[in-house]
Amino acid sequence: MARSPLNLDNTPLGVWRRLHAALMPDYNRKATAYWWALVVLGLASLAGSAWQLVGLPLPSLLLIAGGIALTMLMALYPLKIPRTDQRFSLGDVFIVLLLLTQGAAAASIAAGLESLVSSWRSSRRWTTRLGSTTIAAFSMFVCGHALQPLLTRMALDTADNAAPLVLATMAFGVVYSAVSALLMSGVARFKRNEPLRMADLVSVFGWVGGASAGASAIAALLFITERLAGLGVMLTIVPTLGLLLTTMHFFSRQQEADEAVRHAAAQTLEREAELAVSQARQREAEQAAQHLRDLETSERRFNSAFTHASIGMALLSLDGTIHLANPALQTLLGCPDASLEERLFTDFVVTADRPRLANTLARLASGSADTAPVELCCQQPNHGKDGGKNGSKDGDEVWVSIGCSLFTAPDAAGPSLIMQIQDITARRSAEIELQHRAYHDKLTGLPNRDRFHQALGAAIERADGGPGRAFAVLFLDFDRFKLINDSKGHTVGDEFLVAASRRLGQCLRKGDMLARLGGDEFAILAGGLGNDGDAVDMAERLLGAMKEPLQLSAMEITATASVGITFSSLGYSRPEDMLRDADIAMYRAKVDGKARYALFDVKLHTEVANRVRLEADLRQALADRTLTLAYQPLYDLNNGQLLGFEALARWAHPELGPVSPATFIPIAEESGLITQLTDFATDSACRQLKAWQDEHPGLADLHVHVNVAARDVADPDFVARIERTLAATGLASQSLVIELTENILMAQLSAALGTLTALRVLGVGLSVDDFGTGYSSLSHLAVLPIDSLKIDMSFVRPLRAGSKEAAVIRAIVLLGKSLDKQVIAEGIETALQKDLLRELGCDIGQGYHLSRPLSVDAVTRLLQADPAAAAQAPARRLTDARPPAASPELAARPAGAEDQGAVLIH
Repeated sequence: MARSPLNLDNTPLGVWRRLHAALMPDYNRKATAYWWALVVLGLASLAGSAWQLVGLPLPSLLLIAGGIALTMLMALYPLKIPRTDQRFSLGDVFIVLLLLTQGAAAASIAAGLESLVSSWRSSRRWTTRLGSTTIAAFSMFVCGHALQPLLTRMALDTADNAAPLVLATMAFGVVYSAVSALLMSGVARFKRNEPLRMADLVSVFGWVGGASAGASAIAALLFITERLAGLGVMLTIVPTLGLLLTTMHFFSRQQEADEAVRHAAAQTLEREAELAVSQARQREAEQAAQHLRDLETSERRFNSAFTHASIGMALLSLDGTIHLANPALQTLLGCPDASLEERLFTDFVVTADRPRLANTLARLASGSADTAPVELCCQQPNHGKDGGKNGSKDGDEVWVSIGCSLFTAPDAAGPSLIMQIQDITARRSAEIELQHRAYHDKLTGLPNRDRFHQALGAAIERADGGPGRAFAVLFLDFDRFKLINDSKGHTVGDEFLVAASRRLGQCLRKGDMLARLGGDEFAILAGGLGNDGDAVDMAERLLGAMKEPLQLSAMEITATASVGITFSSLGYSRPEDMLRDADIAMYRAKVDGKARYALFDVKLHTEVANRVRLEADLRQALADRTLTLAYQPLYDLNNGQLLGFEALARWAHPELGPVSPATFIPIAEESGLITQLTDFATDSACRQLKAWQDEHPGLADLHVHVNVAARDVADPDFVARIERTLAATGLASQSLVIELTENILMAQLSAALGTLTALRVLGVGLSVDDFGTGYSSLSHLAVLPIDSLKIDMSFVRPLRAGSKEAAVIRAIVLLGKSLDKQVIAEGIETALQKDLLRELGCDIGQGYHLSRPLSVDAVTRLLQADPAAAAQAPARRLTDARPPAASPELAARPAGAEDQGAVLIH
């Protein structure tokens, strides 16, 4: 008997069909069978894996549970592959780690649960959630058991198989991802009645395969770490890795959010652009079809757009009379409640910009331009005075961008202008601020070097010798600013510069420009000079003003300045040349004693050029080692015994002849060549003394004095330089004496103390040169590791019996002996001076009376003649025995003049 349709629907088959239609409406027969097959296989894999884990010990189960928990946690924070829709979970690291440590069963459960969490986040369909879970579990179950025999054959407790294990694990990750991707793509293919294709592997697998390989490699490395270093090490790495991966997830999410925002912004801009284009096309179409459309509707639309526009709009006659203005323009021009009709638009434009507006309107009226964008400055009426009538110009200024074009109404007698006015005040203010920052000093607000160059260049172009066009540049530099910065700090230094710039500005005339060039350097462009004396008067005012203390927030500071002046009458063509010459003149003012001004002239320029040439030649001479040393003997004043020499630098220029040390040593100090000069002198002196000692063993006690500079004392490598020189020359350290002036010693006291101590430990002798001219205290002398004090020649030359100089020398000798230090007198030029010094207790001396500086050959010949006599002979005998012309420079010196050619001139 046939069944009724009602009875057929109540059969199990009918119930199944209704459930299938409700839950899997897009699944055909093939897709349904394929899906259920995978689900059954996956559930069987999960059940089998759980059964394998039942018998494991509790620690292993806890490790497995922890790994599964981390895997599920990582599934909550997947990473999106850039520029794709694919995501992958870094839980694969812990899945593969479980595979390596606990086997395929644990990894299958972890893979299924990880896929369940991921699909739960991304899909609401139960078929997708269940299918993804079982496919992942089945794929891991199959691939994991396939990998297990390979792992069993590897000796995993040694580092030898580490690389093969990593490679095998990476290959496993690729295969596992490929299998999962292929099985997953089969569902979609069967739903569309399409055959499986290998191309699906590429499209679905993609970057995920590479990511899976990387995750597998990380897991292998963690596994190797656990095997070789122990579980504790791995457990410290795993949380860190988890934190890193979580951070990467949130970074990826942030990138996604940023990309979404950019995409949304791009879409918005695109829509706005399309809308703007559409509106423009619509307006063009309306204008082209004016005669075909209803005039009233067209005018109503135009009036609506005109009235409600956010920017100012107006219809004007060709002479600039406003016929119609929208509310936005009324607000922009400061007349929100007043009608603008029949008023001239030029009434609202500042006087300076009216010619530009008139020119724009004329070009439009003549037809020479279709549109004429122009930026103008408008000024709102001051309603407090006249209510905005009569074009009052006492209100706020507003910068506007105006676009004008000809407009012809259908019923109009002639063309008119349609004007669009946009407020650009904020933009122009920002541009003005940027312009100001580009050409003004941030600290003082004064024009900077670039702005001063512009103004100076313009002044040079205008200068033609006419009346009132002469000008001068004054270059000013403060004499004690570095001391203020070093002693008081940069905050006080900045406050000083601000206060000083204000003080300088008070000395200027109208039209003068004061600029800060950098640091404590300022320049003044003084124009409209009647004669050169006007600039000199200004310099005197500046110097007089700076003599008054500057009141800062916490103290008063007085700092003098040196000023250099140069004039346009010298015929400059480039601003940099004029500024350079003013700088040269300022330098001359500093050399002449500071706190004064100096005028630039051609002679000064020649001096600077010669100085630059000498600097280059000195650099070459040091490189070629063409400098030489002269040696001035030091004697025991009591018995005439030769004690040593002071090494003095000499330079015979190939073109200029002998160059005075008083000339080339300051150049070396200022150019930074003094370090090379010191190294040259130290090496040459030590090498020469060692040669003399080797030739005459009886002179082993002789020593050589070499002066050093402040830069050497401050050099942290100075002691090492001396040590290398001694090692290279073979000279005993006690045969070398380093001399430094009292002023250098006190100025570099903090740095010098460590340097001097290290030199004493090395065995090198230390002497204070020019003693008595500085400002050292007894407490300093008592603690400094020095061996001798050298009395400055300024006390020796005027020495007479009963003179003040005799009293000073007696005090220095007593001081030296009380501190157990030798006292040396330099500049002895007469027998009377030598006798008085001996009577005052000074034991050692040098000077022209005893011996002039000798060349190497002169000393060598003297020592070869009678070494023993040279060591013990009276001072006059040694002097008389020297060659009559030790060097051309020495022979040319006037008698009685002390040599100033030490390695340094202080």
